[in-house]
Amino acid sequence: QVHLVESGGGSVQSGGSLRLSCTVSGYIPSVYCMGWFRQGPGKEREGVAAINTGGGTTYYADSVKGRFTVSQDNAKNTVYLQMNSLKPEDTAMYYCAAGPLQWCALLRGSDFYYWGQGIQVTVSS
Repeated sequence: QVHLVESGGGSVQSGGSLRLSCTVSGYIPSVYCMGWFRQGPGKEREGVAAINTGGGTTYYADSVKGRFTVSQDNAKNTVYLQMNSLKPEDTAMYYCAAGPLQWCALLRGSDFYYWGQGIQVTVSS
């Protein structure tokens, strides 16, 4: 059984920063794709960023490019999402998810097998 647990969400003013963490436990291949997704009020789920845990290659949605950074600490089985210059439109429930490398760049939720419970990020203007 694979478990993903997010932490680090909360409320921040526009222009502020937050760092989300996702810790993975259980049996999982040593190399996989870890993605971050979000779903805002009344919106569809959106792929935000992903990282190839083997080579470290990262992928970003255009909406967050230059503001968000995904990184990993293999020793801690943890992936991070550093979010800077936050905007009210970044308000959403954020989820981490693990899946195969093959489609990592597509940031497509249907490709991911394991999901965290989600964590709220609220950005006020």
